[in-house]
Amino acid sequence: MGDIAILGMEFSGATGMAAMFMAIIAVGANCKLFMKCEQPIWAALVPGYNVVIAMRILGRPDVHALLFLVPLFNIYFFFKTIIELAQAFGKNTVTDFALAAVFNVFYVLNLSLAWQEEYEGPVYGKSAQRTSNLQAA
Repeated sequence: MGDIAILGMEFSGATGMAAMFMAIIAVGANCKLFMKCEQPIWAALVPGYNVVIAMRILGRPDVHALLFLVPLFNIYFFFKTIIELAQAFGKNTVTDFALAAVFNVFYVLNLSLAWQEEYEGPVYGKSAQRTSNLQAA
């Protein structure tokens, strides 16, 4: 395969094949993750809508998907949602958060394919509920 030029940068064919391979793994992991969270599998294949469904999995309002369109803030928000996804599966240690942030595609693949990993439900706003419950007591 020859070189590919995208936006003035040249990539080798091997780089393009590796990127396609990673993309296929990521889509497969999202399909399985959506199935585990009892969401429609086809939603993982629709760009944009898959982010809305991911916000529903985390318990966030649908409009929070638009925050990914805000430059620079979207990087922070991406890592925040990945950590919330780990929490939705009961992963609450710093090690889990670091693995989810650094090895995102493979961590989502692990969450979706591991039979012992179970979706525990949305986590957005749970810490605020715990704080208000503690204050009421």
